[in-house]
Amino acid sequence: MGRAPYTPSYYAASAVAAPERPTLEGTVRADVCVVGGGLAGCSTALHLAERGMKVVLLEDNRIGWGASGRSGGQAIHGVAAGQAKLTRLIGASRARAVWDVSVEALALIRELIARFDIPCDWHDGYLLTAIKERHVRELKEEFDELRDHYDYRTLRLLPRDEVRAVVGSERYLAGLYDSYSGHLHPLNYTLGLAAGAESLGAQLFEGSRATDFGDAGGGKVRVRTARGEVHASQLVLCGNVYLGDTAPALAAKIMAVATYIVATEPLGRERAAQLIANNSAVCDMNWVLDYYRRSADDRLLFGGRVNYSGLKSFDAPAATRARMLRVFPQLSDVKVEYAWGGEVDITLNRAPHFGRLAPNVYFLQGFSGHGIALTGIAGKLVAEAIGGTAERFDVFARIPHANFPGGMALRRPALVLAMLYFRLKDLL
Repeated sequence: MGRAPYTPSYYAASAVAAPERPTLEGTVRADVCVVGGGLAGCSTALHLAERGMKVVLLEDNRIGWGASGRSGGQAIHGVAAGQAKLTRLIGASRARAVWDVSVEALALIRELIARFDIPCDWHDGYLLTAIKERHVRELKEEFDELRDHYDYRTLRLLPRDEVRAVVGSERYLAGLYDSYSGHLHPLNYTLGLAAGAESLGAQLFEGSRATDFGDAGGGKVRVRTARGEVHASQLVLCGNVYLGDTAPALAAKIMAVATYIVATEPLGRERAAQLIANNSAVCDMNWVLDYYRRSADDRLLFGGRVNYSGLKSFDAPAATRARMLRVFPQLSDVKVEYAWGGEVDITLNRAPHFGRLAPNVYFLQGFSGHGIALTGIAGKLVAEAIGGTAERFDVFARIPHANFPGGMALRRPALVLAMLYFRLKDLL
């Protein structure tokens, strides 16, 4: 009932076979109800089921339909806000705890892929690239900070010549390479987590939007859908920008930002290796950034054109292809076979937003572009909290978050004005 098909992306075209889950009908009871069938929701269901809890997951469309199944697929250390900002927000010791969780998140990806035999084309390596001299200085500062204060030893600073030996572009002045971060097929990874959760006893429903939730009495929460309802002791909201009116208090703290990706035709192994010799994921340091990687079948997946206005009046595939050719002009003869978009959930401070709306209602959102790794560990942390050990979850819950200014009507125009400033900064 009402479930939308997957966006026609390269990921959907190359996804593993996955069953259509049933729509919720009638009343079911559970220890925990999870809303949202993306990475955060599937990881939450998996880790709760692993603890022996009865879990029901509700997804509006298909598992992995949203950002989890459409993203750039880059699994990156840290959080989008950066460690310096986190230290200002919550202090040095808690900022270190967040950092440690982000590194554990990368280990958890590898562990879950191996444990549930998930065919998601994981590959080690992430390269952050400098376009301007100030970026080069910032890379050196980040390298020093992560090595000296966080004991992170998987980083290497690459000078210009070494970056150009890795990436077939004249655009970059330096790079910071991390051998512990990496990239994967995000839809297949999400589907693998869903199957893992089901193998542990979780029930997953598709085409079952959670329309509202409230007190069911006796310390229970009731979650309604169009055709049924779930009565549970605990609720975890993982719908991010798609929750909308289901949880308006959360919607005020995140903004949906559209981003776009194109996938070329298969290039062949030799030509693909000329673009990214070590098969790492690559991202630049601009505010409106480019991010790209090779696929398992030797395509280039290139993303980065963003739309803060909420309007759909421009040609996103053409704009994204133009950005790709600015980096790799040698691809001018190459066809784009897939082009798609999706929405990233950002917070005002770019830090993840975890917390509680009530003692038995948890939420996970605001991953701000670092969702591949952080969503998985977020599911583990909320499962720990529901299981009675909330210390690590509560470190994230202490990060302060403000509403986007201007209210629901004016906050997007305000953000567009702010983004104009940052786009101008990219040009300087």
